[in-house]
Amino acid sequence: MPRVLLVEDNEMNRDMLSRRLARKKYEVLVAVDGGEGVSMAHSEAPDLILMDMSLPVIDGWEATRQLKADPGTSSIPIIALTAHAMAGDREKALEAGCDDYDTKPIELPRLLGKMETFLGNNTSAP
Repeated sequence: MPRVLLVEDNEMNRDMLSRRLARKKYEVLVAVDGGEGVSMAHSEAPDLILMDMSLPVIDGWEATRQLKADPGTSSIPIIALTAHAMAGDREKALEAGCDDYDTKPIELPRLLGKMETFLGNNTSAP
């Protein structure tokens, strides 16, 4: 079962997405701010990180930079999740080190497709 770290400060978004991913047979770990996300990425070694960009303590941009600069976490794929859908935001996320980018509100089939690209095809239950 793939382990996904969801770094999201909004309780409603966190609850909705973690439940939907759990139904798709993902083990979901949750962090509520960027600092906790960085710590949990080191301690839990998830297979993939879903990173909100607007976070307290350390924002998602800086948390991603820290994770990608550390040899222990640099290979973990990170998908940016953000309501920022302005021109240039995708490029900003990729420059920060994110491996992909998805906008809120989350369209689960689209997000799952991106996740499966990084995790391989054995992630979804029938």
